[in-house]
Amino acid sequence: MRTDKRNPDDLRDVKIEIDTNKYAEGSSTIHMGDTKVICTATIEDSVPPFLRDTGTGWVTAEYSMLPRSTHERMRRDSVRGKIGGRSHEIQRLIGRVLRSVVDFKLLGEKSIVIDCDVLQADGGTRTASITGAFVALKLAINRQLEEGLIENDPLLDYIAAVSVGIVTGEPLLDLNYEEDSKADVDMNIAMTGSGKFVELQGTAEENPFDKKELQCLIDLAEKGIGKLIKIQSEIFN
Repeated sequence: MRTDKRNPDDLRDVKIEIDTNKYAEGSSTIHMGDTKVICTATIEDSVPPFLRDTGTGWVTAEYSMLPRSTHERMRRDSVRGKIGGRSHEIQRLIGRVLRSVVDFKLLGEKSIVIDCDVLQADGGTRTASITGAFVALKLAINRQLEEGLIENDPLLDYIAAVSVGIVTGEPLLDLNYEEDSKADVDMNIAMTGSGKFVELQGTAEENPFDKKELQCLIDLAEKGIGKLIKIQSEIFN
């Protein structure tokens, strides 16, 4: 039994609130256990220089953790004068995953900027950010469709992500911070609604893992992501 009484293949309690920022074109706040992330989508009528005059759009992301999102206060990136390496890597991951389900020709020459700000961290902030960010992205695009600013839906599929890992020899789904901090293997997996993989990030912290354990982790992630996508889709149906 896990410290929070879950079975090995259980997600934490998941809740996704929508329209949590009245100014953004799309916004959501995702709760996964004690991890909370607010995600906003902003639509700009411009694209990066390499896409100008191509009729093609773009999606990018920024990620940060509020100073007291963790047990001890962190300094803001703006105060330190640079984006931390971890934040930079995570925001690239979020943007890369979201772009995999967007038809940029149908989006047109627009950019969608996704901001993911961690309000409270208890493990799995990057995967929660991806899951919540997709909801914010879809809300923003739906409003563009309703207002006639986009003719056809550029979203190709749903997408969500979850963490999995091996802790004291047991494969677990959706690790909290306590589990993640002592995991022998830690993986983050993103999949589409149609069951295709977009990202697999896996590392053995101490003990190497074999193909059978890898398959078990993938199966756990597939089950968890299926549940997350069901929660996403219920928002829009």
